[in-house]
Amino acid sequence: MSKKAWQRERELRDAAIPMDRRIHGSNWYDSEFSVPYGDDLISMFWQANVPGSGAPEIPYQEMVQAMGNKGFDVQKAEELIEDGIMLHKVKNFPELRKITAELLAALFNAQKYPEHNYHTYSHPESWENVCKEMSPLLLEDQWGDWGSDFDKKIYQGWLGQLAGGSFGTAIEGYTGEQIAKVYGKVNSYITEPETVNDDVVYELVFLDVFEKMGRHITSEAIGLEWVKQIKFGWSAEWIALRNLNQGILPPHSGSWHNPFSDWIGAQMRGMICGLLSPALPFEAARLAHIDGVVSHSANGVYGEMYAAAMTALAFIHNDPCKIVIKGLDYLPQDSEYVTLQKKVVSILENNKNAEKAWATIEPIYNRYNWIHAYPNAAADIFALWYGGLDFSETMALLAHAGNDVDCNAGLVGTILGVISPVPQKWVAPIGDLLETYIKGKEKLSIRELAKETAQLAKENWQ
Repeated sequence: MSKKAWQRERELRDAAIPMDRRIHGSNWYDSEFSVPYGDDLISMFWQANVPGSGAPEIPYQEMVQAMGNKGFDVQKAEELIEDGIMLHKVKNFPELRKITAELLAALFNAQKYPEHNYHTYSHPESWENVCKEMSPLLLEDQWGDWGSDFDKKIYQGWLGQLAGGSFGTAIEGYTGEQIAKVYGKVNSYITEPETVNDDVVYELVFLDVFEKMGRHITSEAIGLEWVKQIKFGWSAEWIALRNLNQGILPPHSGSWHNPFSDWIGAQMRGMICGLLSPALPFEAARLAHIDGVVSHSANGVYGEMYAAAMTALAFIHNDPCKIVIKGLDYLPQDSEYVTLQKKVVSILENNKNAEKAWATIEPIYNRYNWIHAYPNAAADIFALWYGGLDFSETMALLAHAGNDVDCNAGLVGTILGVISPVPQKWVAPIGDLLETYIKGKEKLSIRELAKETAQLAKENWQ
């Protein structure tokens, strides 16, 4: 009997030794990047490496794992994985094309396991239905006081996000145990930080559309702007871009044939919605839902709503523990996302020792990919809980947790930056430069980006 896809992924992740970025450089795209297609695309999806860290990936295998996590019978697809890996190894592309098509057909024709735990939860999709299942406790925090220094907090939030993302880029995709073997305790930049990654580009596009439409922004407008500005994406974003380019518009662009719809891609970009809605967590969650359905559905969208609500709440509260708990109120309470994260909170409330707490939490997520929203939300909560508003210590806790460290550090860094200024140790090395691979946005001023964000927030809410 063939191995389960999640078991293969777990073995790959546990064995992956970080490429020492102090010796090896990164391999990020630039604006002239040529989008792979045909055999090149198939080859990359059978064997890839994360551009910033070099961590190994097999996206086709990850698709099977992701569908299994969503309660589908993926045995037929799992039986094809090993043959696909071998065919790629010997570069037999005619047969590889064939088996890839067979794997995808098996995946998209897979039947639901009715008894699977996933189907016992509520996964509302429309905004109206999502609102019906939020906590009634959220009403007390729907409209808070921005404070006279909200523009400075937005700037610090951007700095925290970009510092955190730059920190995590070098180590994303590895377990905390393997990261520690190479680097020890990681509480500062490993090498000269670079702000370029695939997380922030979606926030920049959102900002462009928000500038035109304000709080009346639509999912369709965001999706069409993706098509205009973003040539290529990974996991859920790749599926969404493919769908959008074929005329499948939101919300279907995020759900149609998208195994990755519960993954982190929406969660990693929800901070812009919170920065545009200071002290307005409900509105931040609403904007995040509008943005999230472009590339995700259900739990993946809830992840973006959570990131957005926590960012907005950071303008009201300076206690990270309170923020992570209250942020969950803005999500469907009977969803799997909320259920699992409340379990994490319960573990933290009963453990004073961070390492012991993470040792209890980590096994809960063994079946999930390192890019899935669930284990990474758990890492965010864990680091904020024990970090004590210490930026460096919080980053060290994220490295200890491993997984998608740049996305997690970007989210956590935003929250910490809004609460209190980011230490110069983290700010000085990145200066005022944000680099991206979007044509026309290769080099941006962080300070000007923050000014634009603050001005748009003021125009729309004050």
